[in-house]
Amino acid sequence: MTAPPRPGPLPAGSVVAVVVTRHRAAQLVDSLAAMAKQTHPIAHVIVVDNGPDEPAREVVEACGMPATWLPSWRNLGGAGGFALGMLHALALGADWVWLGDDDGRAADESVLATLVDTAQRRALAAVSPVVVDAGQPDRLAFTVRRGLTWHRSRAALTAAGDGDLLPDIAAFFNGALFRAATLEMIGVPDLQLFVRGDEVELHRRLVRSRLPFGTSLRAAYLHPRGMDDNKPMLLGRLHAQHPDDAAKRYYTYRNRGYLVSRPGMRRVGLLEIPRFVWFFLVTRRDLRGLLEWARLRRQGRSERFDRA
Repeated sequence: MTAPPRPGPLPAGSVVAVVVTRHRAAQLVDSLAAMAKQTHPIAHVIVVDNGPDEPAREVVEACGMPATWLPSWRNLGGAGGFALGMLHALALGADWVWLGDDDGRAADESVLATLVDTAQRRALAAVSPVVVDAGQPDRLAFTVRRGLTWHRSRAALTAAGDGDLLPDIAAFFNGALFRAATLEMIGVPDLQLFVRGDEVELHRRLVRSRLPFGTSLRAAYLHPRGMDDNKPMLLGRLHAQHPDDAAKRYYTYRNRGYLVSRPGMRRVGLLEIPRFVWFFLVTRRDLRGLLEWARLRRQGRSERFDRA
């Protein structure tokens, strides 16, 4: 049986891990196994299962840690899944919430200990590991932009940091550690966004809170490389996010329209217009694609969050 919630609050300083999964039982095994090996104790693991028609319950029950399998018969997406799991972690009395991914895992057994140490020593509200390509760990799984510079390797990111920390940049849904008090201030991911842009929106709120956060350059999280959606333009000097999958494209552009209408993101939205006009009309010669992009941006700006 799934472990029931403790009858009282967890001990002070407890870490509760939250993982969202859907139809990825094999990958989830590796993710939870990496958590079970951490040198810093995990008080409880919560796995939100967005696809209980192919349940991950047996994987959760066999993980070797106190764990809760939390099925959702309505697919809440990454945003709703993490929101549900994070609220459940807070209800258990967690002081720290560690977010994991079903197709990613901690690179070694010291990742959580490093994140806790960095957060305490630097007085951070949240801290994430470097998200690296599982196939080539010296390469980043997702490029990281600082100003006009795009970093693609772990070495380049380390060179850009402040000692062991890259301030004000973090990948939240791939191994990030949050203080419970931080979540009380900024909230949890927005269910309306479902997928795509939900992490960016949470980042926006944390930036506006002026709480300190960053990426620990001493910790790494392994994840499949995720750059297929970024299409090059201007001989590779710039890129535009354009998923090949129609459903992913719908959520990407609709949610982006909402995001760039929010405080703290409006200037970014203005800068995106000439880039995507060039991408669709010059690089792709795709007027229909430009019209779809514009329509979905308007839909997001109008807060019409229909499912695809």
